[in-house]
Amino acid sequence: MNFMFPEKGFWSGKKVFLTGHTGFKGSWISIWLQTLGAEVLGYALEPATSPSLFNEAKVGERMVSIFGDVSDLHSVRSSMESFSPEIVIHMAAQPLVRYSYNEPVETYSTNVMGTVNILESSRHCDSVKAIINVTSDKCYENKERLWGYREDEAMGGYDPYSSSKGCSELVTSAYRNSFFKNSKVALASARAGNVIGGGDWADDRLVPDALLALQRGLPISVRNPNSIRPWQHVLEPLAGYLILAQKLFESGGEFAEAWNFGPQDEDEKSVSWMASKLATCWGQDASWTPATGDHPHEANFLKLDISKATARLNWRPQWNLDECVSRTVVWHKLWFEKTSARQLCLNEISEFSRMEER
Repeated sequence: MNFMFPEKGFWSGKKVFLTGHTGFKGSWISIWLQTLGAEVLGYALEPATSPSLFNEAKVGERMVSIFGDVSDLHSVRSSMESFSPEIVIHMAAQPLVRYSYNEPVETYSTNVMGTVNILESSRHCDSVKAIINVTSDKCYENKERLWGYREDEAMGGYDPYSSSKGCSELVTSAYRNSFFKNSKVALASARAGNVIGGGDWADDRLVPDALLALQRGLPISVRNPNSIRPWQHVLEPLAGYLILAQKLFESGGEFAEAWNFGPQDEDEKSVSWMASKLATCWGQDASWTPATGDHPHEANFLKLDISKATARLNWRPQWNLDECVSRTVVWHKLWFEKTSARQLCLNEISEFSRMEER
């Protein structure tokens, strides 16, 4: 079976309104869209970390970059209308579970009302033809079961972050049914798992925290070592989003649904497995240790069923988890040695794209 990859012929010259372009995933997809020849306007808060991939890879130099809050409807709408995009990819979010316990109002404001503002702006922008709202695998009502969740299953969320992503999905469904069902605009949502890759310096995430500890010669501190997560390289779901956007643009309502983009079943591994693999790839007798103290509730077991995306979008993961971890460690070691972050990303995108030839 021949699997799809993002097509330069489609993306060249397309006008894309991208929110969250200063984040980890947002920076990677911005660079990818730039290599495909798209004309991109990014709308997001300033980078939340220092260093950040956005700054290190000089992402903003090859696109229009606006620092703004998706909670500000007037700013979002005026920015979108002045740009007249054909495709909207909404990735801006408050992305951290534990942070959401401390800042629930900010989490809901960004993740729920931010989605409302993007969709409301899109429906009043005549140029828009395709919209993707990127949410999370945590949007599902997680019953800690052994098999993967399918796209038609119930939304839920134990914590404010997960709940806000379930709410964002419900907003998406309501806008699709109420405003876009019989229009020229096709609206879909995309749910991905835990992404890893070079250039992630976010606080309170396993892989960035682990790499920082390893750089300092310290053991990796691990919360919830037995929890299972759907790990994948950042380029995997991004490829899915770009393929889905093309399908929405070309075929409209046929693909205006929710979609899962996760790893193969064998790559859904425990937190302890990930910590051990990171330590092995790093070398130098690296190790990990269980974190002490009390921690807020986080899901123990979460899997996605990706059969729909594989069957209907011709999408599937290309790199197994061993390769994903190895690539992430190598990326960061080379960056520590002063290799250009942008060049590292470009090399990785090129290598990923060549998988189409196999």
